[in-house]
Amino acid sequence: MKDVPHPTKTNPQSKGGLTAKETYNVVSDTVVGVNVRAKDNLIQGSIILVTVIIGLVIGHMYGGFLLLGGLGGLIVGFLGSGIFLMIYRAAKHASGDHD
Repeated sequence: MKDVPHPTKTNPQSKGGLTAKETYNVVSDTVVGVNVRAKDNLIQGSIILVTVIIGLVIGHMYGGFLLLGGLGGLIVGFLGSGIFLMIYRAAKHASGDHD
């Protein structure tokens, strides 16, 4: 069998001075991709949980619409946390922090 040379990592930094992880984070935050940051996922989950609870309480207060209140809280939490993370990550990237 023929010996095939394996590529070696000579420089972990890309041309722009970012590591592969930082490059992935920039692309996933600005274009498309899965956000794999545990901190961001915990923030988003916490915000959604709080808004669902608030929605359930409000739904119960106004005629027992628990399902409607919970669904409304879920939608508000999903959109609100996404908007918060979008602004937060844009500010972090603008300051040069691409963790």
